This record gives sequence, structure tokens and C-alpha cells, in this order.
Amino acid sequence: MSIKVGDIAPDFTLTSQNGSPVSLKDFRGPKCVVLYFYPKDDTPGCTAESCAFRDSYETFKDAGAEVIGISGDSSNSHAQFASKYQLPFTLLSDTGNQVRKLYGVPSTLGILPGRVTYVIDQNGVVQHIFNSQLNFKAHIEESLKTLGELQKG
Repeated sequence: MSIKVGDIAPDFTLTSQNGSPVSLKDFRGPKCVVLYFYPKDDTPGCTAESCAFRDSYETFKDAGAEVIGISGDSSNSHAQFASKYQLPFTLLSDTGNQVRKLYGVPSTLGILPGRVTYVIDQNGVVQHIFNSQLNFKAHIEESLKTLGELQKG
């Protein structure tokens, strides 16, 4: 299954870096969600991407959105990663890659977990999907552009 723009984002519950369960449906209504799947904590590309989301976090909040990162790393790994780089948003542990599969996030070269960002509106509808393994900053730019268009209505 692969999620497309216009689809309702599938709900899920995963464990956050602080050990508490987080469900996508908890954000429905008040906030948009920028959901980004990334390959691995503390690797150069994933660190660059996560720090870019961190550096724009206030802009995302001002746009009415919450940022959530998902990888197959453990909650413990996420806690260390978030602490090391002062990441202010939620990181979720998808250890069996079930949510990655649910969203149809493709692998790169069949081995590397893909890097895909979904912008989900307040009604849970996917408004934008951006897939780029190497253009880390574009994930932030594309998401903010989509959120700006949603604010205009």
C-alpha cells in the first residue's frame, strides 16, 4: 500500500523518545502534522535533516503544525539523539517498520530506509508528499510551502 495526496493518513500509535505512546489521531483537529520518515539516528544525513527541522521548528509551530520524526531506532536511541541535538519535537520508534510499510515509504537501492515527508492537514488528509534521500533541506522547504498554502485556504 502506498499513501497518496488526498488520502486519509493511516492512524498509528508508536512509542516516543520519552517512552510514552503517541497516536497520530491525537493531533487531528487542532494541528497539521509534518511527519518525516528518516533512515537512522545520528547519521550525517539524518542529523542534518533533523537539525534543519529543529532550526525551523518555531516556524512550523507558527504555521499550526507539529513535527514528528519516525525511524526504526529504539526509543532509547531517539532519546539520546534528541538530547544530543536539542530536538524539540517528537521522535517515534517504528522498530518493526510497520508504520513505514503502512505508508509505503520506499527503500533506496532496496536497502536504505527511505526519507519521505508527509504534510497532513487538521482533518487527517495528506496534502503533500516529498521523497528525497539526499536533499535534506528540501523536506523543510516543501513542508513549509505546503503549510503556507493551507493557511491561505
